[in-house]
Amino acid sequence: MRALLLAGGRVIDPASGRDETADLLVDGGLVATIGPDAAAAAPAEGQRIDCRGKVVCPGLIDLHVHFREPGQSAKETIETGAKAAARGGFTTVVCMPNTSPSIDSASTVALVLEKAREAVVRIELTGALSQGIAGEELASIGSLARAGVVALTDDGHCIQNNDLMRRALEYARQFGLPVMDHCQDYGLVTDGVMHEGYWSTVLGLRGWPSAGEEMIVARNILLAEQSGTHVHCQHLSSAGSVRLLREARKRGVPISGEACPHHFVLTDSSIAGSEAFWREDGADIADRFFRGHPLPVWPSYHTHWKMNPPLRSNADREAIIEALVDGTLDIISSDHAPHTEAEKEVEFDYAPFGIVGLETELALSLMQLHHTGRLPLSAILGKLTINPARMLKLDQGRGTLAIGAVGDVTVFDPDRQWTCDRHDTASKSRNNPFHGWQLRGKATATIVGGKVVWQES
Repeated sequence: MRALLLAGGRVIDPASGRDETADLLVDGGLVATIGPDAAAAAPAEGQRIDCRGKVVCPGLIDLHVHFREPGQSAKETIETGAKAAARGGFTTVVCMPNTSPSIDSASTVALVLEKAREAVVRIELTGALSQGIAGEELASIGSLARAGVVALTDDGHCIQNNDLMRRALEYARQFGLPVMDHCQDYGLVTDGVMHEGYWSTVLGLRGWPSAGEEMIVARNILLAEQSGTHVHCQHLSSAGSVRLLREARKRGVPISGEACPHHFVLTDSSIAGSEAFWREDGADIADRFFRGHPLPVWPSYHTHWKMNPPLRSNADREAIIEALVDGTLDIISSDHAPHTEAEKEVEFDYAPFGIVGLETELALSLMQLHHTGRLPLSAILGKLTINPARMLKLDQGRGTLAIGAVGDVTVFDPDRQWTCDRHDTASKSRNNPFHGWQLRGKATATIVGGKVVWQES
């Protein structure tokens, strides 16, 4: 493997507090030198990338993606999902277990990890909490832990039986695994398809109340406090969830949460069509994202705006942003959920929930948090690197640029302006609501173990 010199970039490592213009040398697959000695130490036959005007940071980590393999390869495969991750600047992704069959046994873990060895980025797996993610009987948690999963979750589903969830947390703690939970009370949500509020009434669509998320967040706080097991609440979307999480974390409860860009950029008015969104909730975004450019247009009831949890009100969106700023939510993820065109081209009620997100995640985070002055770059990058690495206890020094750490590095231009085109993607799916959006911030090179696995041509 050739040595790689990343020259003249702004090196930001949130784990160490480093933020300086410097050279960085990756040699033997590891971070070798940072600073004035890096260029001199670089072998003459090594590779060099000019990073002037760009940011050099630890390889980005997304702890919540759906690559659909095994069983749903028409939507995505490990190969195509990994390529989409690399284009987005991600060097490690964590796959959810709601595949066919679900990842609830050591044999399925072995099958997926075998395929993952050929991927261009690092693939980590979560194991199911319950057999078949059906929420009725516990999966073999010990076997899953020994097989190499990094966390446990029934994502896509949520265990409704509180005693079963308690037992799952107790077993997970024995094996040192965090539990990630899709917070959804089925009794409250029933058959809701969008946020319950003004727009669901106007559009005549069945409502998905915020309380349906908040009820399970409250339960998870109580069980995390009782068991001592770390519980991570996935893709939080409501102001009430944020309030509960903030108070619990102040008390030292081992609980955390993540936010997805679609929940801190879009609102439920998007489902009423582009005119309603830009008029009601998108004026500030239009001013920042589209100055001098025409606004994207989409019809009402467009299924690319259907996701779980659903897009919520402007007040909820602002609460999510506030929680990212004050650290209540310390991780950003995509919830990359690809679906085929045929699945999405049906009535809103019948379309599956979910959107793709790996290739837009960095830009949307920068535009809504950094370019608005709400958070410095280092704080945003911490939510995409060291914070998920620490929560999942990822090995090899991932999430940092410490000397001797694995050479996973992302290079990006925080000011690069580009137009999102849902057809210009490495993913097999196109269910991207940000088609036609003017974005700012883009990965230009993705390095895994010292090897350039993607570079903008």
